[in-house]
Amino acid sequence: MEKVLSRIHWLGHAAFKIIGDQDQVIYLDPFQINQGETADLILVSHEHYDHFSPEDIMKIRGAKTVVVGPPDCVDGLEGETKAVRPGETITVQGITIEVVPAYNTNKTFHPKEKNWVGYVLTAAGQRIYFAGDTDRIPEMQSIKTDVALLPVSGTYVMTAEEAATAAQDLKAEVAIPMHYGSGVVGTVDDANRFKELLSRKVRVEIKEQE
Repeated sequence: MEKVLSRIHWLGHAAFKIIGDQDQVIYLDPFQINQGETADLILVSHEHYDHFSPEDIMKIRGAKTVVVGPPDCVDGLEGETKAVRPGETITVQGITIEVVPAYNTNKTFHPKEKNWVGYVLTAAGQRIYFAGDTDRIPEMQSIKTDVALLPVSGTYVMTAEEAATAAQDLKAEVAIPMHYGSGVVGTVDDANRFKELLSRKVRVEIKEQE
């Protein structure tokens, strides 16, 4: 588990960089990031500006970068793209990606009918679930994951309390809180509350922003 955790880098808000088994550089929802390594793969969860940022994509995009996301994100982007919907499984740049639903159940910011997404991918033999912007949804009961990257800020997504319950639904070995700290919504207090709620239930790793 320590090996895979060392491959997961939090870049602030809901943005991550993950290093794949063949040293592929994978970005998730890059937003307000510093100039980083050139991406092999960029995964986008939905079209909101703090998740789909063409400006940030341009910072890390190279000639061979593939951008994966819902059609309302990737349609019209230059370069190689792949449009996906919930329920699909694809292989890109040698990485198998399961596309899972992400939506609100008690608010209207992320309607289910938009077909916005989260992702499950594997690194260092461990399954990593990136939830995207979502509430605790029934589909989490059937998502198999070792490490869960979960939003905890409330307002547009799960609260820390709801995310703690979701982590237990997922039966994750490790949970990493996200969707806070950028000034959009949420603070480190939400991450700390999430960790407190899961004490002696699920291991929580609060990542330092890189």
